[in-house]
Amino acid sequence: MAASALAAGLGPLRLGPSRGLRGRAVPRGPSAHGRGLPAPVVLGRSATACSRTEAPGSDLYCVELLRKRDYEGYLCCLLLPAEARSSAFALRAFNVELAQVKDSISQKTIGQMRMQFWKKAVEDIYSDSPPHQPVAIELWKAVKRHNLTKRWLMKIIDEREKNLDDKAYRNIKELETYAENTQSSLLYLTLEVLGVRDLHADHAASHIGKAQGIVTCLRATPYHISRRKVFLPMDICMLHSVSQEDFLRKNQDKNLRDVIYDIASQGHLHLKHARSFQKSVPVKAFPAFLLTVALDDYLEKIQRVDFDVFHPRLQQKNTLLALHLYIRSWKKRY
Repeated sequence: MAASALAAGLGPLRLGPSRGLRGRAVPRGPSAHGRGLPAPVVLGRSATACSRTEAPGSDLYCVELLRKRDYEGYLCCLLLPAEARSSAFALRAFNVELAQVKDSISQKTIGQMRMQFWKKAVEDIYSDSPPHQPVAIELWKAVKRHNLTKRWLMKIIDEREKNLDDKAYRNIKELETYAENTQSSLLYLTLEVLGVRDLHADHAASHIGKAQGIVTCLRATPYHISRRKVFLPMDICMLHSVSQEDFLRKNQDKNLRDVIYDIASQGHLHLKHARSFQKSVPVKAFPAFLLTVALDDYLEKIQRVDFDVFHPRLQQKNTLLALHLYIRSWKKRY
């Protein structure tokens, strides 16, 4: 069943098993939550009963949103158990809605208004009166179905709102905190959807979320540079005497690559820590961590191009990602 579901979503992207970090060796992987796709924010009506007749296609809206804006997450959701799939799509669609706010606004106040909408939406969801908005309706169903922890949803919103400021991370710790409150929180919720509430699984999720945040920051660098912005941790840039202007000019010198190497190595380290819990993590939790396949893929690719974050090869889709995800799922590993 998982194979047939995945076959329907076969498309470009990336993957592969990780290798050890030896010398300047790193593994691989990505994840990008795209921009665009304006959110149909309707503040008025409540969907208290929220039956399918009231919100036709809300589930399909979430699936399509993911397919277009978070393809790797889309493929991973297809490999989840059938009873968890729709809720996972809802959670990831919620994450995409929030992630694309920053790139779709011209003023911070507009972004804050959208975040306020989602804060109220979550409050209303837990009051059993969600707004008539496709993602909110599906999220409401997921909350009712799995008794999801409200705190994780609010953490994602709060952290995304803080990140509306166009400022570089002061240090790698600040980037990791952002990743913990967004990506790791999303993984905690996915574990709840799978019926897993386990300390070891939470530890693994924390490290995988941080690795995903780091990889996402690296992957998004060329896009940010095209908009004359640099968000890489300033402490690592300063350590190697690299300025934001060096990145904006796309310099190819060793110091700039050393910055990328240090950041990528930190991502690899988090994946290594996550896998150290593998024997203690319930097998039931493994599907939540399938995105490590994509993270491994990016880290290995950037190693092969000697940590040139602007190399065209990093922008190429891995057409075998779906297959590699299925193999990793079948092997019950992460």
